[in-house]
Amino acid sequence: MNADPFLTVAEEVRAALHHRQPVVALESTIITHGMPYPDNLATARTVEQVVRAEGAVPVTIAVVAGQFRVGLDAATLEALAARKDVAKASRRDLAALATRRGWAGTTVAATMALAARAGISVFATGGIGGVHRGAERTFDISADLPEFTVSPVAVVCAGCKSILDIRKTLEYLETLSVPVVGYGTREFPAFFSRESGEKLDLRLDTPRELAELIATHRRLGLSGGLLIANPIPEADAMPRATIDAAIEQAVREADEQGITHKAVTPYLLERIVALTGGASLAANIALIRNNAALAARVAVELARLA
Repeated sequence: MNADPFLTVAEEVRAALHHRQPVVALESTIITHGMPYPDNLATARTVEQVVRAEGAVPVTIAVVAGQFRVGLDAATLEALAARKDVAKASRRDLAALATRRGWAGTTVAATMALAARAGISVFATGGIGGVHRGAERTFDISADLPEFTVSPVAVVCAGCKSILDIRKTLEYLETLSVPVVGYGTREFPAFFSRESGEKLDLRLDTPRELAELIATHRRLGLSGGLLIANPIPEADAMPRATIDAAIEQAVREADEQGITHKAVTPYLLERIVALTGGASLAANIALIRNNAALAARVAVELARLA
């Protein structure tokens, strides 16, 4: 890490990694593109507090003036949440941002890449990107999915975003040989709701079991990461019919307006918040907190195994 001219690791994070203490990576596109200000800042702070409460060090990752920042101080976190000129960065964008000294929130793919670069092996997010609806026409598949083949990071999420084609996403993950495990469930969660109708082959019920799976994956020399699907808490879940209706309308409107590529997900999430009267935003915040707590518990168990 010391020799990396692009990576700036916060001192607390550096010390934790040196002493093999539990750390949890956190993405930043949820701050820059997933929620309005100041909800985004409040959520980012809360998620970091949740990780600390479970005994791990929170590590929010972002691109700040061309530097890959692994761990943000309070002032930088607030600046990131409030700025309007922040890009949305996947892996392919990192070199350009470093060259141009840009600011960016990191997607799942970019966060995985930078977490792996810093030596962090557990990452909490809301939901991963995946295969978009209509991908057989558009070939719109998130770079998050192939990132699992190159970055050895375990990602805790509430499934893929329910605006996507969940079945095709799972098929693509299988093609890429990415292990997908349900935490306390045999059904892949659908982000805002607990059920998608898509079954999983593997279920584990404790953070210790998840940590053992990750450790065994490493010991076997298997490349890439793992996906841990953690359903939104039942009390915070939205009725599937309600959220599906909002998604269908938002997708239809995006098509009518010609919204494509990186603009699709932020548009859909914002439109769904409006269509649900803010209920989807509340659910989004709840599931992120839930994922952060589980990721921290897994990181703690991994540290014990080490």
